[in-house]
Amino acid sequence: MLVLSRKVGESVHIGDDIEIKIISISKDKVKLGFEAPKNVAVIRSELREAVIDANIEASKNDNQDSDIELLKKLSIEKSE
Repeated sequence: MLVLSRKVGESVHIGDDIEIKIISISKDKVKLGFEAPKNVAVIRSELREAVIDANIEASKNDNQDSDIELLKKLSIEKSE
């Protein structure tokens, strides 16, 4: 792992296309700005973990109706 010290306004480049800029620093938070091509996903780690967990859970339930199929069934039942 590369560890760097940066001041507000300074940045770090990853390859030619990605820049991470220090926007502000407060007591216990650092605000970062990311510039990356649209095809590069930039996502908070807690959201990434939630998506991975949801995908794992969904794969366990492959034999059951998908959410879309369940919603279709419910809407048909309500209209009858």
